Amino acid sequence: MKGKLRSARPAPLAAVLAFAAVVAVALVGASASRAAGPTSHPISVSPEISGPQALAPGAVHFGCQSRPIDGSAGARCYQPAQIQRAYGYSNLLASGINGAGKTIVIIDAYDNPYLQNDLNIQNSTFSLPNVTLHKVMMPGVPPFDPNDDNQIGWGEEETLDVLWSHAMAPGAGITLVEAKSNDDTDILAATKYAVDHHLGDVISQSFGEAETCVDPSVLTQEHAVFQAAVNKGMTLFASSGDSGAAQFNCAGDGATLAASSPASDPLVTGVGGTTLNASDPDGKYIGETAWTEPLFGCNPPAVDFDDINCSGGGFSTIYSKPLYQRLAVPGHARGVPDIAYDAGVNGGVLTHCGVCNLLFGLDPSAPVFFIFGGTSSGSPQWSALIADADQMVHHDLGNINPTLYGLAVLPNLYHLIFNDVTTGNNDVVELGGAGYDAGSGWDPVTGLGTPKANNLLPALATFH
Repeated sequence: MKGKLRSARPAPLAAVLAFAAVVAVALVGASASRAAGPTSHPISVSPEISGPQALAPGAVHFGCQSRPIDGSAGARCYQPAQIQRAYGYSNLLASGINGAGKTIVIIDAYDNPYLQNDLNIQNSTFSLPNVTLHKVMMPGVPPFDPNDDNQIGWGEEETLDVLWSHAMAPGAGITLVEAKSNDDTDILAATKYAVDHHLGDVISQSFGEAETCVDPSVLTQEHAVFQAAVNKGMTLFASSGDSGAAQFNCAGDGATLAASSPASDPLVTGVGGTTLNASDPDGKYIGETAWTEPLFGCNPPAVDFDDINCSGGGFSTIYSKPLYQRLAVPGHARGVPDIAYDAGVNGGVLTHCGVCNLLFGLDPSAPVFFIFGGTSSGSPQWSALIADADQMVHHDLGNINPTLYGLAVLPNLYHLIFNDVTTGNNDVVELGGAGYDAGSGWDPVTGLGTPKANNLLPALATFH
């Protein structure tokens, strides 16, 4: 049955701040550990990318930057300065709020040998400061295989995560932890290593799977790792998915109505997607809609992994609604996403990607760029935003969800710190149009909305 949900305007700030530190979490129907141990499940990633984009001789802007946002002339693109301006980073960065002294931890799988080179080319092209990537390879990570589509997908993901976290927090350190495989148990082991060794201040997880496909004992272990991270002051982000109100079923051959894990964990801030309209060349914010690629609609496929193209969101069947969502989210279940960010390939971000170059028969260092999209673009950039906020407030913020929802309950404050995305949906063709509408305030497509960083960071510093 098609479920269209719109949230009412939340109640006054004081009512939420009184219990902002409390998170009500319930594992619904979680069984005890299986005698044979947890069953792993693979998590696949396949970032959406355009064909190669190159600067014309003597040009300083890419041709795709001037295309109309309706996609009629091909995909629109943005470089870092435009995203910085659109979401209110520019003045913060100019004032020295750039994540200095903080470290963003990125969790991914497999290895990408071209990342430092990608960073160097990206920084040189877009006048960003250099940074040395710190890479932690978990035992058993295989050598990069350019003929393995699974490794190619994860290599592309690592590129997006690393380069665009740096673009929004250019003073922060970056530590990439590579799991030995894309099994959820191996990815959890990488996350646990990052938390146990307190490798950084913010963790980005640009991946997910239907939460019902996760072994209950793995969910329990994962939540314990997240609790340990929050106890150390670390902030956790995860993408809400690129297939609307659906996720791939556990066999990976069809769609099922589901929320994405780990974004659905109440200790994690889930990041949905929008299509951003910002001006060329200065990046002035014009507007946003919920992310659905204009030419295809939202249809997570049974076979073709390239046709995944709208903001993940919905309601958990594992976690009950946490206390911080009480005034914003309808029903009794944990709602995702919490917030959103630019995710369209049409309206996507320019990224140098050596792994992508290989797919087109190019040298990994060739000076071409690709337009990346997907909610996996938002998780590292929100992580960068919070690294900036950690620097501003002089301590790590930890779980920001109670504060985000607390700040959003007053309409006058809400519209100062968030762009409220009210149009679009994440209806899924393959599921007969099941899905949700974007609307005023929180919704299960774009959450509370996208950041107005120049106001949001001071608000976090004041109220967290």
